[in-house]
Amino acid sequence: MRKFASFVFGSVIGALFGVVVALLIAPSSGEELQARARERVSNLRDEVQNAYKMRAAQLQAELEALSTGSEDDEQPPDSD
Repeated sequence: MRKFASFVFGSVIGALFGVVVALLIAPSSGEELQARARERVSNLRDEVQNAYKMRAAQLQAELEALSTGSEDDEQPPDSD
């Protein structure tokens, strides 16, 4: 989980840095740059939220599988 969080954090920082650099070197008007920056940040936010939701669902499924597996291990076998 730590690696995933570190990756997401690095991605966000890298994207923000890219937006700042693009704003500084792009030959567009300020309004156009602001609109594009807002769109990029919005897209990045959506991607991060989607990645978070997907990973949370994966972890929940793994947790359920582990808890179901441990319950099966604790029950004594049926003796006929």
